[in-house]
Amino acid sequence: MSGYEGPDRRRAGGTDAPWRREITEADWDAAVGAVRAVADADGVVVLLCHTDPDGDALGSLLALHLTLRDLGVRSVASWGSEPFQVPPQYTFLTGLDELTPPDEVPADPDLVITLDAASRDRLGSLAHLVDGRPTIVVDHHPGNPRFGTTHLIAPSAAATAVLAEELIHRLGGDLDSELAACLYVGLVTDTGRFQYANTDRAAMELGSQLLDRGIDHDAMSRQMFETHSFGYLKVMGRMLERAAFVPRASLVHGWVTEEDLATYGVAVEELEDLIDLLRTVDSAEVAMIAKETGPGEWRVSLRSKGRVDVGRLAQHLGGGGHAFSAGFSATAPIDELVARVVEALEHEQLPADPA
Repeated sequence: MSGYEGPDRRRAGGTDAPWRREITEADWDAAVGAVRAVADADGVVVLLCHTDPDGDALGSLLALHLTLRDLGVRSVASWGSEPFQVPPQYTFLTGLDELTPPDEVPADPDLVITLDAASRDRLGSLAHLVDGRPTIVVDHHPGNPRFGTTHLIAPSAAATAVLAEELIHRLGGDLDSELAACLYVGLVTDTGRFQYANTDRAAMELGSQLLDRGIDHDAMSRQMFETHSFGYLKVMGRMLERAAFVPRASLVHGWVTEEDLATYGVAVEELEDLIDLLRTVDSAEVAMIAKETGPGEWRVSLRSKGRVDVGRLAQHLGGGGHAFSAGFSATAPIDELVARVVEALEHEQLPADPA
């Protein structure tokens, strides 16, 4: 693999950033060595992020794919869910035209690299690709069971994009504006625009370095957070009409049906930030939104203001995530689904782990 070193730059957070202590130099060396070995053999690397990708998963995936492409490594980037569709707020990113639908991903790659996947199951229909072959896991979820063979897992990292940037640096990639834009999307979405508790010095410094690469961050932010279809507003209105507060569980919740989406021509991928509206309710510690993806099938998002660990709650309900941002999928009538969450909040008593 013939690489080239990017411009010298101070590493985000310095050598004492907490997340750096969570990954050994041996693991970094193993990851870089695995990529170089595949490149030297003219093999194929398959990059996978979790199903229904958010900004961190998609941005990290594209950034590493662009790096490998520029370094002359054959790379395929995908995720294992249908419809294979990019949320409209991220359509400005470079490399989207190079994504590969799951049914066209090579069946026998030489190396798999997963990004932002908290477990094997989060890889969906492509999960089998990690079985019995070299797999590098790049992730920052605290509950990751360490599937795969090489683990670049740092729960203290604000986003998987932080770890993807470090891997790109060690591979000799050049942090140009297009690649920086991908990483910025991952960083700004997983830190809630640098508002969430996971925002630390390393995240702020990386954000500054990405800005120095000339990204058009104001235009990017407008598309990600301030641009929606008119149909989105109508769906939001329906969700707000149904919204309810459960005082005993300190839960505010709402839901969006398949009918809502069909009536107003809105894709479920456009609703990623809808939960942030519910999260503003001052009397609720936890916000929940359920989005119907099939008859009685729901994709559920959870947010916490800090006193409840919704990552552990989501694990309890078959999903996962972070202490303050998590989710799960379920098949049930909506009333039963809400009742499950209320019962978990009421009886399981899952306080947030201290930061």
